[in-house]
Amino acid sequence: MVGIVFGCVVPHPPLLIPDIGRGQEQAIITTIEALDRLAQQLADQRPELALLVSPHGHSHYDAMGVLTAPACRGDLCTWGSREPEYRFDNDLNFVQLLQEEAQNSGIPLKSIGERHYELDHGALVPLHHLKKAVKDIPLVPLTFSWLPLASHFGFGQAINRAAQRLGKRVAFIASGDMSHRLIPSAPAGYSPQGKVFDEQLVEALGRFDTEAVLNIDPDLIDEAGECGLRSIVIMLGALEGLQIKPEVLSYEGPFGVGYLVASFSVQAVTSKPTVDKEMHPLVRLAKDTVENYIQNGIIPKVIELSPEMRERAGVFVCLKKWGQLRGCIGTFDPCCANVAEETISNAISSACRDPRFPPVAAQELPDLSYSVDVLTRPEPVKGPEGLDPKRYGVIVEAGLRRGLLLPDLEGVDTVEKQLDICRMKAGISPDEPVKLHRFEVKRYT
Repeated sequence: MVGIVFGCVVPHPPLLIPDIGRGQEQAIITTIEALDRLAQQLADQRPELALLVSPHGHSHYDAMGVLTAPACRGDLCTWGSREPEYRFDNDLNFVQLLQEEAQNSGIPLKSIGERHYELDHGALVPLHHLKKAVKDIPLVPLTFSWLPLASHFGFGQAINRAAQRLGKRVAFIASGDMSHRLIPSAPAGYSPQGKVFDEQLVEALGRFDTEAVLNIDPDLIDEAGECGLRSIVIMLGALEGLQIKPEVLSYEGPFGVGYLVASFSVQAVTSKPTVDKEMHPLVRLAKDTVENYIQNGIIPKVIELSPEMRERAGVFVCLKKWGQLRGCIGTFDPCCANVAEETISNAISSACRDPRFPPVAAQELPDLSYSVDVLTRPEPVKGPEGLDPKRYGVIVEAGLRRGLLLPDLEGVDTVEKQLDICRMKAGISPDEPVKLHRFEVKRYT
């Protein structure tokens, strides 16, 4: 078997290195023993190339990073270690393939070093423990960005495809620590949500539940003060479509930072089961539109209109991937002759023109789900007392600025939050007078 054959999550506290820890490493001996077991599991897979994503490498805010220099090196002397320097050759054939796959998928990817590269502690600490498995093979350093998690998952998928094309046995090392806020003396301060985040993430990884990881509450992520989630999401994308045996080898956090060691052994390639689900004609229209446009550049024509397609109304089309939003564009004032044409137009915009996401790539199409919201005509309301975030969507207006929010959205449970989001979207300050309109939707999934 070639391509991705193994994945792992590793922590990177320099205290794991004995001549840095100077005895303090005994407090995390469970982690050290788990890393020894992980090293043997990795060696057993006989990798020919290692990929390592570190939260502390050179990175770009708006793009993923990959080393394009022919080699990399680094040491931990600034941390007090007397260990010799590590040096690895890069695999420029893989780098070229990854650049091609990322470009085809609309994933921004930039170089993190064209002539030379110094490995950071986020790479060197794991490599110290895994060196017997990777010492004689090339290493490709990677970094993540601050793009949405969906983009990181898509980057992992591009890595998977590049690894398949390379034709070598490839291991993926996701370096990252969990919450930095587990106890009052933790480096980033204390938050009770840190423990909640770590428990959710460790439990989801133990089940290899990709959707659960991608849908962790963003507020919980912010409260956790973590540095490993994006590394993990890239790894999950790289393992997509493979039969995985997950194993959580250890988790502990005596210094206030969560240290997770987990392995993901690839058993075989598996295809996803097909689900024969009856789709509503509007949802089928949105799906067919996106697939035809992405694959063939064709905008379909609707010959036979179902009753709900004949009316004229605003329409929103939303795309999700693994349960996470992948694009959503719509109109509350209809622009087309009927709902069918409105759906076609907004389906293409959701897939290709939502500024929050890169355009959908052909490889993503099997993972997408669709919903179509048909809006009633907006009606004015005198104040917040006429709103209900579960039943009504809302439009907030101040002059030419307008913000809209659909009803029944996850996490939007109060009128106040609904209005705050609308004001923020429209650039309307909290104390500005506004006009309010409400509307209802018929949602098709």
